[in-house]
Amino acid sequence: MTDAPDELTAMAQEELTAACAMTWPELKRITPWGDSFEGFAPSGRTVEVERRYLWAHDPEGAIVIEVEVRDAAARTGVEARALLHAPI
Repeated sequence: MTDAPDELTAMAQEELTAACAMTWPELKRITPWGDSFEGFAPSGRTVEVERRYLWAHDPEGAIVIEVEVRDAAARTGVEARALLHAPI
């Protein structure tokens, strides 16, 4: 069985990587926005995944992407975060 925090961390990083792969115009269209959905960890347990796309205060105009993966039953969760700057 996979260690719970490591499994959640891997899931959060994978979701963050996918979110960061979006183009700048795509990100601008959906910021500010967030969503959450129920999913399954590799171990088969149910988890909640939340994504947030927010305008950064510093530096102004950048976008903060936050991903949180939670296992409510185990009362545990992890976050991953990235700061993306507008292309020059």
